[in-house]
Amino acid sequence: MGVKAALPRYELYFYNVVLCMAMLWAARWIFDVSSSNSNRKTFKTSVQSGWHYSGRKMDTADVEWMMWFSTFREHIIFALSGHVIFAKICTLLAPQYRSLVFMVYGMLAVFTSMGWAYVTLILSHCVLLYSISLVKLRWLCFVAGLTTLATFKMEPFISWQAGFVSGSFELRPLLFYGGCGFTIMRCLSFALENCERKDGNYSILELLKYNFYLPFFYFGPIMTFDKFYIQANNPNLTRKDGEMWNISIQALLNLGVIMIVAVILHFMYILTIPSDMKLLKHISDWALAGLAYLNLVYDWVKTAVMFGVINTVSRLDHLDPPKPPKCITMLYVFSETHFDRGINDFLCNYVYNYLGGKHDNVLDELIGSLCTFGITALWLGPSWVVFIWVFLNCFGLNFELWIAKFFTMEPFISIEMAISESMSRRIRAVFNTFNFWKIVLYNVLVLNSLEFANLVAKRLLLKGFPFTTITVMFVTYCLIQLIKERERRQALIDDPDPIPPPLVLQSFL
Repeated sequence: MGVKAALPRYELYFYNVVLCMAMLWAARWIFDVSSSNSNRKTFKTSVQSGWHYSGRKMDTADVEWMMWFSTFREHIIFALSGHVIFAKICTLLAPQYRSLVFMVYGMLAVFTSMGWAYVTLILSHCVLLYSISLVKLRWLCFVAGLTTLATFKMEPFISWQAGFVSGSFELRPLLFYGGCGFTIMRCLSFALENCERKDGNYSILELLKYNFYLPFFYFGPIMTFDKFYIQANNPNLTRKDGEMWNISIQALLNLGVIMIVAVILHFMYILTIPSDMKLLKHISDWALAGLAYLNLVYDWVKTAVMFGVINTVSRLDHLDPPKPPKCITMLYVFSETHFDRGINDFLCNYVYNYLGGKHDNVLDELIGSLCTFGITALWLGPSWVVFIWVFLNCFGLNFELWIAKFFTMEPFISIEMAISESMSRRIRAVFNTFNFWKIVLYNVLVLNSLEFANLVAKRLLLKGFPFTTITVMFVTYCLIQLIKERERRQALIDDPDPIPPPLVLQSFL
């Protein structure tokens, strides 16, 4: 990363052609499998009636996507539209009270959807963690926050707290756990920031304003308290030139992506097929590799769109929310791998960077990453799949540092200085190729199932060796080179100096 070495234009054209052909070939296989197996028994629960004029059924396996853009679409639009209207009125009439209006509307919306007992439960957790924050001990705030979070991940505490919510509707469990989980993380962010404050304490009203901001309440993303406090209380509400235009374009882009995903789910059942192990044994290795890759791309698109909708609303409120996650297509290092930039920023700010320092010491990096992934496991909910995923990603992150340290030794530095920059880029890309598929397989494990990840690994690395393995790796190599070309051009924009710095092999990754 960061190497400004250019490759010949014809070589890049070749990589583009190979990648396009490979993706089209894999998509054709998945389309054929979806078309010929739409009436399978295992598909009946998740492949249901879709657009009548298309004559196709729709993959409805993702409950979260269906909730947002089908089942409860009107309810979500109504709640967010009400927030935008009230926020706009307050901004025009009494901008100094806008954060208070955010809180009142958010509490009313939560009360309407979940009842007074749920609001009381949320308030009790806020009061508890606020009281502990007054002691101003970071370790105590962490212990209290993580212990409280654990009560929503373990029995009998889950059932006892869930009993505070009366009534039953399809969205209830998701709203309950989403609101409670994000509340604990926000309260923990508030407590840690209060520990850092030199003069006095933040008031509990500031915590309630922060927690009951409706766009972030149920589904995130998490915006750390220090950023929210400054932006929500900023008296300067003037916008930059073209800001509203950018917000409008982003909203239209989200709408366009929603429509594209709907079309894809009608023609390629990428979410349902991985659950049918009998069918997977009969599809080609190339279709299986494409299916694994598309599942990760879909999850990124879903996260980006859901947060994109929320971020559009929050930007209308003059906030600068966490950006969407980096596309999985652009990832080939573990240090940049995340599907929720809000959680990632939270963990980096309070755990990973705090314990890991400059990330150049192996022991500090190990301690920081272990603590970070330990909290991640608790956030996702302890299970064997989560533990395996955490271990593999933690190992991958630390392995990158070990490799970086190893290749800064002689004779590797001298070897790289002796070869051309373009050849160095090609060698790096070979190593990045294997790293890319480690990231894919590790995350397929948690997004789909252990059985699916195991099947993909066996077919690509063992049964498909050497032809499938070499072919898939070569196509991935083409993808990595195109990613590096994009990074090279971006680096030239950020730093127009055409003379690159001395080439030091900081890492093959």
